[in-house]
Amino acid sequence: MKTTGDEILFLLKTRGPSRTGEIATRLGISRQGSRQQLERLAAEGLISAETRRGGVGRPRRHWSLTAKGHGRFPDSHAQMTIDLIEAVRGEFGEDGLERLIARRERETLRHYAEAAGNGSLEARVEALAKLRTDEGYMAEWRRDEDGSFLFVESHCPICAAARACQSLCRSELVTFQKVLGTSCTVERLDHLLAGARRCAYRIAPRPAA
Repeated sequence: MKTTGDEILFLLKTRGPSRTGEIATRLGISRQGSRQQLERLAAEGLISAETRRGGVGRPRRHWSLTAKGHGRFPDSHAQMTIDLIEAVRGEFGEDGLERLIARRERETLRHYAEAAGNGSLEARVEALAKLRTDEGYMAEWRRDEDGSFLFVESHCPICAAARACQSLCRSELVTFQKVLGTSCTVERLDHLLAGARRCAYRIAPRPAA
């Protein structure tokens, strides 16, 4: 079972900067217990606090992960993947690398399409989130009042590879669109490689003809 410290790290990874009281409420522990855990994690260099003013009252501290804290959620086989990408680029050039990515895209699309099925858009979004979570992306989704869906991935297990070859991210966006079908549009709102803390997508049903 995870310790409270691990739960706090997971919470900050998936929810972003949070106050002490918010963390205590979400984890069902006392503010004092939350504060003790936060101070310990800060001493280990895993989190840091930023003081913000908001409305009436004293400024409040918002806790977030440091680079070391993000490192607790590993980038799977990062260096080996980067070395392989550079080897393919060196042997076969950019065109060869693009063909390899296209092949990966076809394989992933086939797997995702089989798992997502032909149900409603909501069912396909839910199935896609489960697939991505199983692969380590910490995917979540919700339906908004306007009928669109917010699809969020709080972790990228191939982030180092994506930095070395950004076509991988382009490939994922295309794959999402194909899996979810032509009845919707898929728009990237946040991007880890652009400095955001997560990748987020807006999935919106197309108006009926």
